[in-house]
Amino acid sequence: MTAAAIILAAGLGTRMKSALPKVLHPIAGRPALAHILASAGEVFDRAVVVVGPEMPAVEKLAAPHPTVVQKDRLGTGHAALQAAPLLEGFAGDAAVLYADNALITPDTMRRLRAARAEAGLVLLAMRPADPLRYGRVLTDAAGHVRRIVEWADATAEERAVTLCNAGVVCAPAADLFRWLRQVRNDNAKGEYYLTDIVALAVAEGVRVKAVEAPHAELQGIDSRAQLAMAEAEMQRRLRAAALDGGATLVQPESVVFSWDTRLGQDVTVGPNVVFGPGVTVEDEVEIRPFSHLEGCLVKQGAIIGPFARLRPGTVVERAAHVGNFVELKAAVLGEGAKANHLSYLGDAEIGAGANIGAGTITCNYDGVNKHRTVIGPGAFIGSDTALVAPVQVGARALVAAGSVVTEDVPDDAMAIARGRQANKPGRGFKGKKSAG
Repeated sequence: MTAAAIILAAGLGTRMKSALPKVLHPIAGRPALAHILASAGEVFDRAVVVVGPEMPAVEKLAAPHPTVVQKDRLGTGHAALQAAPLLEGFAGDAAVLYADNALITPDTMRRLRAARAEAGLVLLAMRPADPLRYGRVLTDAAGHVRRIVEWADATAEERAVTLCNAGVVCAPAADLFRWLRQVRNDNAKGEYYLTDIVALAVAEGVRVKAVEAPHAELQGIDSRAQLAMAEAEMQRRLRAAALDGGATLVQPESVVFSWDTRLGQDVTVGPNVVFGPGVTVEDEVEIRPFSHLEGCLVKQGAIIGPFARLRPGTVVERAAHVGNFVELKAAVLGEGAKANHLSYLGDAEIGAGANIGAGTITCNYDGVNKHRTVIGPGAFIGSDTALVAPVQVGARALVAAGSVVTEDVPDDAMAIARGRQANKPGRGFKGKKSAG
């Protein structure tokens, strides 16, 4: 049977104290809404997103999935009902998900769908260590769900129940929208609760089933503290995946991954390494402590760091070395090439086997445009050299230390671009008093 996901993304997240809608806050480098859309895309045939008024950034992120605006924020039931016109005549199931439940896995979504074979309405539930103010799921002796009561409306006895509502439901689309139209707002908050459809289904004799999942998956994000907890859980998963994939993390808890980090086998990652989005690391690479990588490709056998920074557009070829306090941006460091100390190589192409001396920089920006520096294979760039782009250094060329290179250097040539040293005999401290 086909199924659609209705993703609620209209919340402002006022407790976040941010001008950014809460569903756009990143977790492991990707917005919360993007996480839930990606997971839902593995399980559901289509998705629609309910947004709030004047949230163009959320609508843009949701594309190409259709969106509908909840003009008045009158509760979760009201929000889900706004999707009805977009699913007019849809014959399959519909599940209501929340964009700030970014950690729900595709496996849990599949279990939710599979449970529909046993019940007319299925919901996700959890047993958090501290139930806080979650709604409670009330069941009968057979374990069937009879009612969900919001914390604000619950009695002391009901608040003692440990099975808590996660808010996610799945039912035939026609039944879901029919129940939603019957929901009333006579409660403590004056809102239309999505969870009230449970009582309506039970009144019709429909079996309601709760599927339990870990609280770590189902926790929402309504504050900066909860965002931090979600980040911690996502990092735990990503570290576990890296270890299972054959990488060594010397101090796993100190390594920060992005959602799309790709590590090969026999990669060694030292402490306090940060992976920004868009990083692929091939087999047998060593990334030493305190390095930061983003938007780059590191090929087999390379050594990175410590204290190295690889920025977007960088490719480090096989067996190349990027040393301490070296920064590369939109640069290709050729096979076996070395830049081991204190250098900036931006908008550059460095040939195989080239050696970049300490303190070398490519002067790639003239105040208006960026320009490229090309260094040939086997070239040797002396320490403290400035390469003023656009410029080319030929294969096997030698640039003397301390040079400012403004013209191309031919293959096999030696370039010296610095003022001539002049020594003045006897003038060192002549006429000066001793410092002692």
